[in-house]
Amino acid sequence: MPYKVAADEGMVVLDVVHRIQAEKAPDLAVRWNCKAGKCGSCSAEINGHPKLMCMTRMNEFPAGEHITISPVKTFPVVKDLVTDVSFNYEKAKTIPAFKPKPKDPDGKRRMYQEDIDRVQEFHKCIECFLCQDVCHVIRDHDENKRSFSGPRFFVRLAALEMHPLDTNDRIDLIRAKHGLGFCNITKCCTEVCPEDIHITDNAIIPLKERVVSAHYDPLAWALRRIRRTGPASPAPPEPQSKVPPSA
Repeated sequence: MPYKVAADEGMVVLDVVHRIQAEKAPDLAVRWNCKAGKCGSCSAEINGHPKLMCMTRMNEFPAGEHITISPVKTFPVVKDLVTDVSFNYEKAKTIPAFKPKPKDPDGKRRMYQEDIDRVQEFHKCIECFLCQDVCHVIRDHDENKRSFSGPRFFVRLAALEMHPLDTNDRIDLIRAKHGLGFCNITKCCTEVCPEDIHITDNAIIPLKERVVSAHYDPLAWALRRIRRTGPASPAPPEPQSKVPPSA
């Protein structure tokens, strides 16, 4: 339904939605929390582009332009601008948790700074699910939702797989249950990330490389098999028949 309200200087789109609630439609449903771009709650599509309402300033649009604010299209609408994103929480439950390696003899665990730096950006994710919304594998193919987790969870999986202390092996799971192979690297997820996480280059592509190495490199496959099952036990010696000495 169209509404016409005044936009004051410095307003963001979320301010306008709140003004509509106050002056025009008190029952308008919208999800928000921090209004500082850190909670990820106020995701929407603004003129067809997935964005955070609290981080989209009204002065980005020409004066008098009609602005369309719609709920993210990938998830079912609950009411107005509120969508049911429980799909993401169900996917999160399927990811094996962090499992640290044993401590060193002195009781400490050590990491190199370069290993820490590699995963640091993944922890900036605010779970706005804009990357999930724009991913065409989920957005345009509802039948893929069961077997494809989406870019947000490839970021999560990359953070765990690349963590220098983690010992869980999730490669088979990433390939078979999370559907990494469905991603064709369009980088649309990276383009909409409000935290500027390099989802495609730093998470998805390295995960693809690990899957390929694990399943199609014979040496890597053998090493992973040994790690999972342990080295093969030596075969017991064959019994020797005793021949009595010649008389």
